[in-house]
Amino acid sequence: MKKLLTTLALAPMLLAGALAHAQAHNDKDTKEDIARHRAMAAAHEAAAKCLESGKGHDQCQKDLQTACKNLAIGKYCGMKHAH
Repeated sequence: MKKLLTTLALAPMLLAGALAHAQAHNDKDTKEDIARHRAMAAAHEAAAKCLESGKGHDQCQKDLQTACKNLAIGKYCGMKHAH
């Protein structure tokens, strides 16, 4: 019974926190996110074309890192996959 009461007491606080978070992400932030995602997609498309052209993996990876500097978290432009 205590767990139920605790859950019912915390639910409004969690809802208020979620609502505040949703309101903090305004139109300007959303537009900036869209622009970053498009820039990351363009950088990854360029990396794919680099590999298709026959340049080495290391060179294409280096180009990707340069294109993504200050754009995404980590040295793989926000993405890393297995090889």
